[in-house]
Amino acid sequence: MKTVQDYIRTIVDFPHEGIMFRDVTTLFADPRGFRIAVDQMLHPYAGLEIDKVVGLEARGFILGGAIAHQLSIGFVPIRKKGKLPGATISEAYTLEYGEAIVEVHDDAIKAGEKILLVDDLLATGGTAEAGIKLVERLGGEIVSCAFVIDLPDLGGRARLEAMGMDVHALCAFDGE
Repeated sequence: MKTVQDYIRTIVDFPHEGIMFRDVTTLFADPRGFRIAVDQMLHPYAGLEIDKVVGLEARGFILGGAIAHQLSIGFVPIRKKGKLPGATISEAYTLEYGEAIVEVHDDAIKAGEKILLVDDLLATGGTAEAGIKLVERLGGEIVSCAFVIDLPDLGGRARLEAMGMDVHALCAFDGE
């Protein structure tokens, strides 16, 4: 029986030399693989009160939308700066090569709402941390952070757990 990890393709030296890129598009393209991933991402939250799923751009939209649909709850996108049409709040975070900014609509989450934050990959945790900060600034409470892949050597899980977050990942690739 195949696991989620079996559906993930590794592309060597992308986007530059020395990187082992974990490509989830092969997981998404396979109906059984995609179903397994969504079901396994939902499993830890069975019976928990969750009001909305927040997905981080861009692959978090694919997973987050499917999970929100299965839970019959709303979906909120956190996007790169300048991509949302309404009034937004923003949060900057550091990348290897500079800084990036993500945004969310300022009316997307109500105070007290329980939020599941979703993305495909947890590396350094910078994007997820920025998403968490946006949700909390709007008064939302993060129930958990769910990912398909964890790259533990890059420290993202430890970073989020140090913030008091519950973190769930379907698989891990060491040595990244």
